[in-house]
Amino acid sequence: MENEIIVPLLPLRGLLVYPTMVLHLDVGRDKSVQALEKAMIEDHIIFLTTQTDLSVDDPGEDDIYPIGTLTKVKQMLKLPNGTIRVLVEGLSRAEITEFQEQEKYVSVKVKTFEDDPSKDVESEALMRTMLEYFEQYIKISKKVSTETYSSVTDIEEPGRMADIIASHLPLKLKEKQEILETLDVKERVNKIISIINNEKEVLTLEKKIGQRVKRSMERTQKEYYLREQMKAIQKELGDKEGKTGEVTTLKEKIEAAGMPENVEKIALKELDRYEKIPQTSAESAVIRNYIEWLLVLPWSNMTEDQLDIGHAEEVLEKDHYGLEKVKERVLEYLAVQQLTQSLKGPILCLAGPPGVGKTSLAKSIAKSLGRNFVRISLGGVRDESEIRGHRRTYVGAMPGRIIQGMKKANTINPVFLLDEIDKMSNDFRGDPSAALLEVLDPEQNNSFSDHFIEEPYDLSKVMFIATANNLGTIPGPLLDRMEIITIAGYTELEKIHIAKDHLLQKQIGEHGLEEGKLQMQDDAIQALIRYYTREAGVRGLERQLATICRKAAKIIVSEDRKSIVITDKNLEEFLGKRKFRYGQAEVEDQIGVSTGLAYTAFGGDTLSIEVALAPGKGKLVLTGKLGDVMKESAQAAFSYIRSKADELKIDPDFHEKNDIHIHVPEGAVPKDGPSAGITIATALISALTGRPVRKEVGMTGEITLRGRVLPIGGLKEKSLSAHRAGLTKVIVPKDNEKDLDDIPESVRNDLEFVLVSHLDEVLVHALVGVK
Repeated sequence: MENEIIVPLLPLRGLLVYPTMVLHLDVGRDKSVQALEKAMIEDHIIFLTTQTDLSVDDPGEDDIYPIGTLTKVKQMLKLPNGTIRVLVEGLSRAEITEFQEQEKYVSVKVKTFEDDPSKDVESEALMRTMLEYFEQYIKISKKVSTETYSSVTDIEEPGRMADIIASHLPLKLKEKQEILETLDVKERVNKIISIINNEKEVLTLEKKIGQRVKRSMERTQKEYYLREQMKAIQKELGDKEGKTGEVTTLKEKIEAAGMPENVEKIALKELDRYEKIPQTSAESAVIRNYIEWLLVLPWSNMTEDQLDIGHAEEVLEKDHYGLEKVKERVLEYLAVQQLTQSLKGPILCLAGPPGVGKTSLAKSIAKSLGRNFVRISLGGVRDESEIRGHRRTYVGAMPGRIIQGMKKANTINPVFLLDEIDKMSNDFRGDPSAALLEVLDPEQNNSFSDHFIEEPYDLSKVMFIATANNLGTIPGPLLDRMEIITIAGYTELEKIHIAKDHLLQKQIGEHGLEEGKLQMQDDAIQALIRYYTREAGVRGLERQLATICRKAAKIIVSEDRKSIVITDKNLEEFLGKRKFRYGQAEVEDQIGVSTGLAYTAFGGDTLSIEVALAPGKGKLVLTGKLGDVMKESAQAAFSYIRSKADELKIDPDFHEKNDIHIHVPEGAVPKDGPSAGITIATALISALTGRPVRKEVGMTGEITLRGRVLPIGGLKEKSLSAHRAGLTKVIVPKDNEKDLDDIPESVRNDLEFVLVSHLDEVLVHALVGVK
């Protein structure tokens, strides 16, 4: 029977509906939704057919099969994600005779086909044969339930029975469509019989092969067979992302990674475990992560050192002004490596106040050697596992910062910067500085052990450079493993050169100023250094230069100026009033006030020590937030003066008649150290004798109860601070004579260094009128 009607069209992707079938569908495409709504408004009838190309999102007449199924929409439900779930029931086969494109959906004129319900002897025989074959198939495959078979046996019409059985067979979409397009019932039943028979033979053969292989295969052969079978299945299905393919890829990568033999052996062993463990297992991800870490680490990849000393010197000189000791040390390293062709990486520690260029110097060293550069910051690290990594048994375990740094470097011989090594601390989770001992020991770091990687890793070719502001906070054993290179700070002359040759050009470029738009005279740079910065490094100087560039950019844009020249006279227009007074030396000689030289983590500094006497009972008061050592220096100076009162022409009973107050200004800043001894003693003697202290004299040195002057540290930094403060004479312990060579020549030329071994010598140079 044939009949023509016009109905909305709903194309299906990868799905097919037979007549009498009841099926749930999810509909999401706009045209399909509109077609559904049109069907619901009218008689709930819609035409379903399958797309020939599943990738087409808006199928036309040529993209669908002409024969499909006329269905009735039984139920429609809108889901939260915007799609519509419908329940449809197949009514009859139908063929498109006319394709009608509507505004929002597609409708088609279809010719329907009804199966002939009458049966003859041949039809009955075919039905019985089909049922018998289907029963045998169910017993062999066990993929179809016996309940399904029972429901099929109750069907009387041969065409309907063929459709139901076809829907339960593992057929490709094309084969299912062929059955749908077979309008003749007997022919359709014959096709089903043929398909079932073929499936039965395949299943029987598979079963026989499986039994035969099971009896004859050894375990290794079985594994090989299964792998090959899996590969074949994946290849057939086009599954390139399967685990077998992944394992093969990983194995190739492991063999090409250049790992040491023992590490490669472990990696392959873990890969074997990974292959056997189900992908859904949590351990599978852990093993995969471990293998990937082994693969990304550099094991043999290294850069070739540029052993041209001339080139290295040129790079270092270009990037940094001064810092002769560091440059010399790098060039020595290059020279030795050029002669020996093999040298363990040195472990340098650049120590100095902030802003002197420690980190940028490490970058320049890497550039001069032609090595990769990697930096890790150790500031605030207090957990040993930050250095050594976590055991793989922990959730979220990963390697420590050293191994992570090597991954970033991608070579086995980078320049590795350990920034802020003095800022580490420790707690109940371990001491990270102790974990660094192995990293920074040239005798041990060829087999560094990370808890995550477990296998030894060679760090001997790495050039480690550490930076620190304060060596006092670094544990002794760790300090012992490093070669300390102190960068004390810059002189005013050096700062002028740095500002002209490096910082100003950098800031002009960063602020988009063209060449010649901003010029800064030397006297302006000098004034900027003297009156707007007070530091050992040049970080504050760079900030002030950035401020000038910003303001200059604003003037050039708003006033359309062609160029701006900064001089000493117009500097205040850009930076405001002067922040500091250049030369902190006293304006005139004063009684009871002496100038000391101090060493801080931010470079050298000068400090005044004031002594005031008042009638009292000999009470000694110390103020200015002084540490214990500094208080003890004051007590030692006080005791010395009491013991030498007659020689110093001081009333022997001064301590019973006067209260003595020793104060160090800037009381908010903690101060400590023994080197203020002679400064306190000089201020005390000046107050007690009434003799003024020379305003141009600064001093540093530890004092004993017998008046001896002991050596101190940080002479270079203290000398720089004296130079900055405008002092002309510096009194230092005689034992520090060896340190004078470290002081820049320009500072030595401007300062007179007086070497003393006893307080009597200090008084001759410090007090007015003493010979």
